[in-house]
Amino acid sequence: MRYILNTIVLKRLFTFLFILMPFFGFGQNKLKLWYKKPAKVWTEALPVGNGRLGAMIFGGVKQELIQLNESTLWTGGPVLKNVNPNAYANLLLAREALFKNEDYAKASEYAKKMQGYYTESYLPLGDLKISQDFKDTSSSNYYRDLDIKNAIATTRFTVAGTEYTRQMISSAPDQVMVIHFTASKPGQLNFKLSTACLLKHQNEVISNSEIAIKGKAPAHIQPNYIRTKTPITWDDSTGRRGMRFELLLKAVNNGGTISSDTSGISVKNATEVTVYLSAATSFNGFDKSPVTQGKDEIKLASGYLEKALLKDWSKILSRHYIDYHHYFNRVNFSLKTPAVNTNAKLPTEERLAAYSVTSPDPELETLYFQYSRYLLISSSRPGGVPANLQGIWNKEMRPPWSSNYTTNINVQMNYWPAEVANLSEMHLPFIDYIKNASVTGKETATNFYHTRGWAVHHNSDIWAISNPVGDLGGGTPTWANWSMGSPWLSQHLWWHYQFTKDKRYLAKTAYPIMKSAAQFCMDWLVPYNGHLVTAPSVSPENVFIDDKGEKNSVSIATTMDMAIIWDLFTGVIDASNELETDKSFRDSIILYRKKLYPLHIGKKGNLQEWYKDWEDEDPHHRHVSHLFTVFPGHEISPIETPELATAAKKSLELRGDAGTGWSLAWKINFWARLLDGNHAYKMIHDILKLTGTSGTNFSNGGGSYANLFDAHPPFQIDGNFGALSGMCEMLLQTQSNELNLLPAIPDEWSEGQVSGLRGRGDFEVSMNWKRKKIVTASIYSGSGGLCRLRTTAPISITGINAKTVKTKYGYVTSFATKKGMKYNIVGS
Repeated sequence: MRYILNTIVLKRLFTFLFILMPFFGFGQNKLKLWYKKPAKVWTEALPVGNGRLGAMIFGGVKQELIQLNESTLWTGGPVLKNVNPNAYANLLLAREALFKNEDYAKASEYAKKMQGYYTESYLPLGDLKISQDFKDTSSSNYYRDLDIKNAIATTRFTVAGTEYTRQMISSAPDQVMVIHFTASKPGQLNFKLSTACLLKHQNEVISNSEIAIKGKAPAHIQPNYIRTKTPITWDDSTGRRGMRFELLLKAVNNGGTISSDTSGISVKNATEVTVYLSAATSFNGFDKSPVTQGKDEIKLASGYLEKALLKDWSKILSRHYIDYHHYFNRVNFSLKTPAVNTNAKLPTEERLAAYSVTSPDPELETLYFQYSRYLLISSSRPGGVPANLQGIWNKEMRPPWSSNYTTNINVQMNYWPAEVANLSEMHLPFIDYIKNASVTGKETATNFYHTRGWAVHHNSDIWAISNPVGDLGGGTPTWANWSMGSPWLSQHLWWHYQFTKDKRYLAKTAYPIMKSAAQFCMDWLVPYNGHLVTAPSVSPENVFIDDKGEKNSVSIATTMDMAIIWDLFTGVIDASNELETDKSFRDSIILYRKKLYPLHIGKKGNLQEWYKDWEDEDPHHRHVSHLFTVFPGHEISPIETPELATAAKKSLELRGDAGTGWSLAWKINFWARLLDGNHAYKMIHDILKLTGTSGTNFSNGGGSYANLFDAHPPFQIDGNFGALSGMCEMLLQTQSNELNLLPAIPDEWSEGQVSGLRGRGDFEVSMNWKRKKIVTASIYSGSGGLCRLRTTAPISITGINAKTVKTKYGYVTSFATKKGMKYNIVGS
């Protein structure tokens, strides 16, 4: 009896300690990036954003630069239809070259003739310049930071005994950016606000305290990798391309005076000033001309500003905090830190530099984890457009790779962590884009390939372009003719359902689009030697050496193609079962899945990347596309397919650990799925390597810039999001109809706590651990149903007689849950 009472007391004590833990040693630390000097370059500046309006803040003293973006400001207009009527004829010729003669070079030539136009480009909105007037030229006590717990950036310094502070936010509830200026002594604020813009524009004076930029985007800009003397086309013959935009700037002062002219706004002898920035474009959807069918950008920008001006700084800030905390505070992640962590006292760029050469700094790792969540909240909000290759932050007229949606991994990687990191709403803009792409993709599938369903290729944009890019033959098939966009994008539709269990969404949105993608795949597949294969087929951006010793990229049935189709077919089958509908189609998909060209193990013991066991031109290539089947797919796992998992591990070893930033991030996810936490941790260490600010030499490898932006190089935000996904996969995996707790915990994370992670099945997971084993945990069931937990050591569930089975990979505990109920767990 005493033993039973003691057990009950202990369980209640563990639960109580778990609740209180955030207030003690493992609490949410000061989540700030901070610096002792202004940024010299863009990758040292600090980002703020509300999903639509973004800014990069340099933090200058006398001369401040804030570079601005609006998420819908792109070149172009709705995609043109049937741009290459000869594509299908060349598809037939490419297949003939592949199947009859194994002439890969000739197939590549035909593939080029199947291309359409390049995507459009994401553009910068403009620059805000602040020229602050001081009698004394020297300053002291300089400090700037980005507080990611509150989504606010601060710059502070002292001149001639007066402390000056600038604070900036990008508010989602009020749809404006706001800068708040203060001085510690009255009447000391003297500065001028001016603007600059790379686009065609005109400056206007609205009032003594308000100015505007009104402008127009080009009809088209060629990608930055295309060499041409005339890359920018300002107007097109149709008059339907090239959206309008407006930027408004309004200053409200406490003390002193304000005046304005076309050169800017001047503030004299003020004590406190609040500057409101509002912007809008004429973008009115992917299928509407921003010129002839566009929204009224002037009315929109003015409306946002007028409503915001009804609130002072404190009210704007309060609303901003409430909105942001609603998302950010859902997840807490802390690790046991060394008794003395000298790195934590360093400015962020020095801390990053010290990380690879000094003692461990787990607080930097958890800061990076939460910074990536901050970036997703800041660049992707419901009702908006998806985060692009750079989130929403770009300063270039011809940004790297057009800052578009690169659909052979990069835009998907942006959203890998959305569900598990408890930011499901931030997934919605991407899901909306997928709906749009399924419309344009139907045109592509019909006109280019004569198939059902919808098809998307390597690049897309705000207009949901879906054809193979390349200006009718200028693109390299290695990447331009990759055709598996629709099945991979469909994976995100299925994920959103798995995490939310929203059957109305599954029935009305996800399943119809997934089914249509499956129809494309069914028609795209070709019978060959007893299997169904894809042709032409590439493994994105990689090149093989064929039987004749020649370098080629176009063949049939690459492992990535077959893995993506297997993943889609499996999702469609499961979705059909969930809805208890469409049995005849489900039965057809089951038969097709059985006939897919299977995975093969090569002579080196590796998972084969190509139809044949060919060598790679670059054995250490940054893409590891054939391991899609490990992550984000789930066909291979150490638990269910150990032989194939061993082959996948061998492939990773042969590829090596080096890579560009996003490639390093992908490898964190691979090693986590292969249950090797220590190797996953090594990749985290590699991605947190401080990287220089110039150049795009991939051979130098990726890492992180001083502002923790991922270095491809150059900057690509997918590395930040991919690394966050990988860290989540180390803590929780749910791809196999179970919640695998701490599946890949490295030795360096032997003690810690995390709360608020989400699992498939609509479960929310919180846990703390010591010596890599669960101490206490809780599982909240949003929808009810069977819950299967996999742990490294036995657990007990308060008030539940659960069934536990010991397996090679830990203990599996199964129990039934009720909707809306929380279940407390105690480790052995």
